[in-house]
Amino acid sequence: MTRFEPNLRIPGPTALPPSVREAGGRQMVNHRGEEFKALLGRVETGLKPFFGTEHEVILLTCAGTGGLEAAVVNTLSPGDPVLAVTMGAFGDRFAKVAEVYGAAVTRLEVEWGTAPAPGAVHEAAAAIADLRAVLLTHNETSTGVTSDIPALAQAVRAAAPDALILVDAISALGAVPFAMDAWGLDLVVTGSQKAWMSAPGMAMTAVGPRAWAAAETARMPRFYLDLRRHRETAVSGETPWTPAVAVLYQVDEGLRLMQAEGEGVFARHAACAAMTRAGLRAIGFRLLAADEVASTTVTAAWVPDGVDWKAFNGALKRRGLILAGGQGRLKGRIFRLGHLGSVTTDDVLAAVAAIEAVAIEQGLPVEPGAAVAAAQRAGIEAGRAAAGVA
Repeated sequence: MTRFEPNLRIPGPTALPPSVREAGGRQMVNHRGEEFKALLGRVETGLKPFFGTEHEVILLTCAGTGGLEAAVVNTLSPGDPVLAVTMGAFGDRFAKVAEVYGAAVTRLEVEWGTAPAPGAVHEAAAAIADLRAVLLTHNETSTGVTSDIPALAQAVRAAAPDALILVDAISALGAVPFAMDAWGLDLVVTGSQKAWMSAPGMAMTAVGPRAWAAAETARMPRFYLDLRRHRETAVSGETPWTPAVAVLYQVDEGLRLMQAEGEGVFARHAACAAMTRAGLRAIGFRLLAADEVASTTVTAAWVPDGVDWKAFNGALKRRGLILAGGQGRLKGRIFRLGHLGSVTTDDVLAAVAAIEAVAIEQGLPVEPGAAVAAAQRAGIEAGRAAAGVA
């Protein structure tokens, strides 16, 4: 039997480039030695431009959810008034973390598939006395929606100037431009298994001065995720606990690839997103998110009436295409196609071709080749736009 690598098009973990896989297999080093110190410093420095920050970047050995937990427990105390702006499963998770640790959480929930409006965030923040923090989701992986973080941050600042702004940027940071400092954000979290083209196991947090000040008075319990301990040991090029060295090797190599690609990283992701949306529309799928709020890293589409998603997905898997289903209230109703990390336009074309072929096999009214052609046209247009060609 011929073996092949599947076209892994879920929103994370993402497929790994060959050099990143090779990096993860390197021999271990002393995590209290000079070689690790250089590695840690190189990764922390390399991440800063993608965060858009001059502040400290702290690396945690945990999943992205651990990074969100660190954001909460290092800046808040039980009973602190918190506004959680939620637009999907992961915004709900961020809110739940704060609730579990005793914060007084008010949720501003928007319809799944839409983005929060700055005016609504301003109104909600202004209505909470002594608001301590606002939890925002940059890119909602469960719905394929990206929120306007700079506009939301501005709304928060106008309503509650002293409130901290904590951002889940796990699933898009590194794939799109981001400006933590310019946007006035206090703590931002991402994860190794997304745009960074690495295995799961590391959360990366950028921490601003207001968040550090809050950490001195925050009373939520923390030990492993105490950012102050990480800050103290980082001075000597170490982590307080044993780090995921192999994952760090991979992040280091992923950053090297991204630095070599430069601004092309963002253009490539934009092209892949445009191609995905055009291809799925040409097949006849209705997309969950409107174009103006659509994610650059994951696209969600409704499962058409009369289509058995389990059978459809099984046929896709036999063709080597791995997609993600819906989550929470959208389970069984949508599917999600991830286009982030080491994704190429060829990967997207292959995915669209597989979906088109299965749609035709199952009797959907699709013109053969139409979806692939639509995706190709969208890719060409995106390339021209990135190059400034009319």
